[in-house]
Amino acid sequence: MAGIERIRAVAERVKREAEAGNQVAVVVSAMAGETDRLVQLCKEAAALYDPREYDVVVASGEQVTSGLLAITLQGMGLNAKSYMGWQLPIRASGHSAALIENIDVDVLERVFDEQGIAVIPGFQGVTSEGAVATLGRGGSDTSAVALAAAMKADRCDIYTDVDGVYTTDPRIVPHARKLDMVTYEEMLELASVGAKVLQTRSVGLAMRYNMPLTVLSSFEDKPGTMIVGEDFALGHIEESDMERNVITGIAHDKNEAMVTLTGLPDKAGTVAAIFAPLAEANINVDMIVQSVPRAGEPSVLTFTVPTASLAHSVAELNKVKSAIGFDEILTDTNVVKVSAVGVGMRSNAGIAAKMFQTLAERGINILAITTSEIKVSVLIPEEYTELAVRVLHTAYGLDAEQELTQ
Repeated sequence: MAGIERIRAVAERVKREAEAGNQVAVVVSAMAGETDRLVQLCKEAAALYDPREYDVVVASGEQVTSGLLAITLQGMGLNAKSYMGWQLPIRASGHSAALIENIDVDVLERVFDEQGIAVIPGFQGVTSEGAVATLGRGGSDTSAVALAAAMKADRCDIYTDVDGVYTTDPRIVPHARKLDMVTYEEMLELASVGAKVLQTRSVGLAMRYNMPLTVLSSFEDKPGTMIVGEDFALGHIEESDMERNVITGIAHDKNEAMVTLTGLPDKAGTVAAIFAPLAEANINVDMIVQSVPRAGEPSVLTFTVPTASLAHSVAELNKVKSAIGFDEILTDTNVVKVSAVGVGMRSNAGIAAKMFQTLAERGINILAITTSEIKVSVLIPEEYTELAVRVLHTAYGLDAEQELTQ
C-alpha cells in the first residue's frame, strides 16, 4: 500500500477474487513508512507519551488506506465500503499492544448478503470505553487472522512485500531458499525472533483456530508459502524431503535493547520486584541472565526488552530503585538477537552446540542465550549481525546451492 498505484494493484486482486464468486473482506495496512512517521511524531511530542493518545495518532494511517481502497474499488464498479474497527466493532483491551476480546461479525454478514466487499483498517479496535486501541506493530496481520477466524473463513491470504517465507533474509544471504510450507510452530518462533513476514500474534491466532494462512507477494503473481499444522505438513511432505533440514530458518532481530542492573541484593523476592512493575507496564521481557559471584554477595541481572520500550523500562525501574536496592541501570541498544528455528530440533541433539561453536570460530561473543523446544537464540553485538546470519545459514545446510548438491 505504498501509494495510489499500489492501491490500484490491490484493488485488481480484490476484484478478481470477487468475480470468482468469493465473499471478500480486505484488511489493509498503512502506506509504506506512514506508521513510522506517526510514531516518530509521538516521540517528538513527548518521550513518555500517553498510550491512549499514541493510539489515536498511529491508527490514522490504516484509516486513510481503507478509505482510499474503498474509493478505488467503487471506481471499478464494485460494491465496496470501509468499516472502522469501532463500526464492526472489534473489541480490544488496553493500548499500544491491545488484545482482541471479540469481534461482532453481524455487519460483515450483512455486507456479504448484499454481495458487498468490506474494507477494514488493520491494527485497530475499540475499548469498552469507546477509545481507539491499536494492536501493536504489525497488527494488521492479527486483525486479518482474527476476522477470518471470527467469520469462519475458508482461508486467509496475507499479501506483503515478499513472496513467501525464506530460510533467512535474502538481503543478507542471496542463496536463501523460499519455503513452500512452514508449520505454525516454526512460523511462530521465526516471527517472535525477528522474521518480519508475519506478526507473532497473528500466527498464534491462526494456530489456535487452525486457520490456513498463505503468504503471498503484493507485487507478483507467484506461489507463496503455506503456514499449516505440523500434521498437515507431514502428510504433504515429498518422499525426497523425508530427511528435511533439522533447522528451518535463521532469523535476526535488531529491535532488542539490553538492560543491566548492578549491585542487586542477594535475597528472595528481588527478581520478582524487578519484573512485576515491567509486567504491569505491559513491557515484554525476553532474555534473562543473572550472575551471582557468591552467596550473599550483590548480583548482576541482565535482560532484554523491545527497543521501543527501553525508555519506559528505565522509568519504571527507577520508580522502584530504592525498594529493590540496586546500584545502577546500564543500557545497550547495539545488540541483536540471532535465532535458529526448526521442529527437527525435537529429535536431534547438538543444535545449540553447533551454533555456539560456529560463532566462536568467527570470534563472535555471546551475551545471552534462550532456548525453546524448537529454537535457540543468542544475543550478540550488532556489528556481527550479517556475519552471524551467513555463517549459521551455511552451518545448518540451508544455502540453496547446498540443497542442490546434497
